[in-house]
Amino acid sequence: MSRIGNKPITVPAGVEVKIDNQHITVKGPKGMLERTVEPEISLKLEGETLTVSRNGEDRKSRSLHGLTRTLINNMIMGVQNEYTKELQINGVGYRVQKQGNDLNLSLGYSHPVIYKAPEGISFDVPNANTIIVKGIDKEKVGQIAAEIRTKRPPEVYRGKGIKYADEVIRRKVGKTGK
Repeated sequence: MSRIGNKPITVPAGVEVKIDNQHITVKGPKGMLERTVEPEISLKLEGETLTVSRNGEDRKSRSLHGLTRTLINNMIMGVQNEYTKELQINGVGYRVQKQGNDLNLSLGYSHPVIYKAPEGISFDVPNANTIIVKGIDKEKVGQIAAEIRTKRPPEVYRGKGIKYADEVIRRKVGKTGK
């Protein structure tokens, strides 16, 4: 029994959902997203309510039921209002600048790290130590934020590096001298 999969999805005003066999298209004020649904899952749109149901009771169908419902709900929420992920840069001399659509990261290397913005993703740099990743696709926003974080992950002794704004870094105590 999937509690999440059984919940109906309400389609808000201004968002248009089209179902063509196993392909779903969601259009909204911020853009358009598409996804192909596995054949074990069936979708039904009745007025302003979208229901996700599984065709069988095998293990794969049960595991895809709640996942598919959540992915479609994230698509509907994304085209209505964008998803954002905030990153913070800590460290002496570590900073970020926006060059057109791309990011120019100074992370203590001998060269600047240039990160090109993929399609559908935009960056906002309110100050030299903050990056905000914006987009309508929740999956893509999280992936891009994780890729930027891997350029210089947070270090546990001094706390230098790129971290998520809500991330807590457990600090370690360094060596003690005699």
